[in-house]
Amino acid sequence: MMNKPLALAALLAASCGAQAADDADLAAIRSQIDEMKKTYEQRITALEKKLAEAEARTAAPAAVPPATAATGSTGAAPAPTPAGETATGPVRAVAAAANAFNPEVSLILQGQYVNTKDIPDRKISGFWPNQLDNLRGFSINETELIIGGSIDPYWRGQAVFAVQDDEVGVEEAWFQSLAIGHGVGVKGGRYRSGIGYLNEQHPHAWDFANAPLMYVAMFGPAAAFTEDGVQVKWLAPTPLFLEFGAEVGRGANFPGTDRNKNDVGAWALYAHVGNDLGASNSWRAGMSYLRTSSDNREADFYDVGGTLAQAAFTGDTDTWLADFVWKWAPDGNPKYRNFKFQSEYFWRQDKGDLTCTGLGSACDPLAVGDAVTGNYNTRQSGWYAQGVFQFTPEWRAGLRYDQLDSGRQNLGANAANLVVEDYRPKRATAMVDYSWSEFSRLRLQFAQDRSMAGITDNQWIVQYIMSLGAHGAHKF
Repeated sequence: MMNKPLALAALLAASCGAQAADDADLAAIRSQIDEMKKTYEQRITALEKKLAEAEARTAAPAAVPPATAATGSTGAAPAPTPAGETATGPVRAVAAAANAFNPEVSLILQGQYVNTKDIPDRKISGFWPNQLDNLRGFSINETELIIGGSIDPYWRGQAVFAVQDDEVGVEEAWFQSLAIGHGVGVKGGRYRSGIGYLNEQHPHAWDFANAPLMYVAMFGPAAAFTEDGVQVKWLAPTPLFLEFGAEVGRGANFPGTDRNKNDVGAWALYAHVGNDLGASNSWRAGMSYLRTSSDNREADFYDVGGTLAQAAFTGDTDTWLADFVWKWAPDGNPKYRNFKFQSEYFWRQDKGDLTCTGLGSACDPLAVGDAVTGNYNTRQSGWYAQGVFQFTPEWRAGLRYDQLDSGRQNLGANAANLVVEDYRPKRATAMVDYSWSEFSRLRLQFAQDRSMAGITDNQWIVQYIMSLGAHGAHKF
């Protein structure tokens, strides 16, 4: 009988020992869990830090207005923004890491059919050089190959190669800062100047098949001022979108010339301001100034007797531009309906010397190689206004009106030799386009063109724009 209590005591002691062992094991497990928790928290903190750094590196140095309605692209069939630019933070970080090894490559296929009058010498009356595009029938218009990507955490690069009429050229080739901070952005190389509104946009982003007349009058057949130089932009830390920019460069393109000198051939200053008005409206306005220098900028004139004469301008050109854009989209969502109004105005002055030559012309009537040189001073202006309404996700329609003023042209000593046209070129345009997706667009356009004195040209254009590959959203 005495063995039973002893056995019971032994059993209880064993049970208590087992319980103590279990408690020790649980304590050890809890310690391991706490250690793992600390380790994972440290890893999560480190990953969050790396993510923030990656987002800062991939952010564009030149921001767009914080406009809700403005975020919708109304440009011509741009391909979608890469996933890293619109998705959540982790996805952006993955996309940024991928882009470090895989450059973004896109191809813009753009062609057209043009039906116009057969006018061999198509020019804007009262402006020079004033050559207009005279392509008729089918053409590939302009095809662009775009290669870009992050160079390292501090710089981004991009090159645009344009193919037009069996000619291949480097349209842009630039590098851009990513990590200077304080709202400062730097770009160098060959780039489209930030002056005005439309100048930075490539043809596939235009809302019409061709550029406004004022851009052709200002910058020649290219309808854009492209610069080899350096650009600096500063985005002010204000609730209102406020951006300032300055550029210096070679100035080899019209209205300048390549002077092959060590000094600066062109410089520009500009300011842009914008904001939201409620959830559905946004706007942007700007003012720009461009100065270029020319050395023997050539053009053809007709003398008082109707004979062709050659003239060369040496001097400076001052160009002022004002631009305004208004965008509307219901509750800031442009997918189904949106409207965009844009308008620009320019004023230009050429001041310098004009030299006139031409065997048998009024400048050299004896055909002995004489030339007449005198002061040259002109003041010219122009503007356009357009509106584009997207009434379904696929369909858009738009109207545009252009008008130029040949203004005052003082030819000095050549006033008695050369003809000065006093004319106001104008053009009215209507278009409708259909987009199967953000990658493909077909456009029909009609214009009544009166840019040539005494000629009314009814122009029909059918245009296609196809985008392949990654292509970021267009600016406001």
